[in-house]
Amino acid sequence: MLNIIWLGLIISAIIISLFNGTTDAVVLSITSAAQQAVTIAIGLIGIMALWLGIMRIAEDAGLIKLIGRLLTPIMKALFPSVPADHPAMGSMTLNIAANMLGLGNAATPFGLRAMEQLAKLNPHPKIATNAMCTFLAINTSSVQLIPTTAIAILAANGDMHPTRIIFPALIATCCSTIAAIFAVKFFEKLPLYREKASHELIATE
Repeated sequence: MLNIIWLGLIISAIIISLFNGTTDAVVLSITSAAQQAVTIAIGLIGIMALWLGIMRIAEDAGLIKLIGRLLTPIMKALFPSVPADHPAMGSMTLNIAANMLGLGNAATPFGLRAMEQLAKLNPHPKIATNAMCTFLAINTSSVQLIPTTAIAILAANGDMHPTRIIFPALIATCCSTIAAIFAVKFFEKLPLYREKASHELIATE
């Protein structure tokens, strides 16, 4: 769907430029934007490598596990249907901790593993559980203690103080995560989205 939207925007821009007589400006804009994209991408390599290296050192030093232990009480409250000693709880905690440190590459395997383990607790494989929806909402909103990608992009574009994004990003992502949790907890209480018992599900099918 997103590809269709982008294609529609591109075609619309070309058609409008033909009517306005600004085809040369559109072509020049496309060319210069493509060159700028390559320049930024190359500039990001070194900065991303530096930040990911620092985060990897933090990961090996046990920082993710430390954050995971601090998150355990919150996780129990957010996922009451998941047993505290279930492997899914550990995978979700590590995923959230990795995302908080901007370790997207490290967070992805934990997230996939968490969903697989949550699926084993799901009596209705075709319907996502409240725990699955809650985890997806938190994973998508993702509190960022260190927004590695944003810092790298700012630095690559010549910002003299790229790390000043840390505090605003922390506030914004905290707000987004709180809003996501409130939304998912609100909707899961509505009759339309409430988890059904096995006999209710069979009756509706």
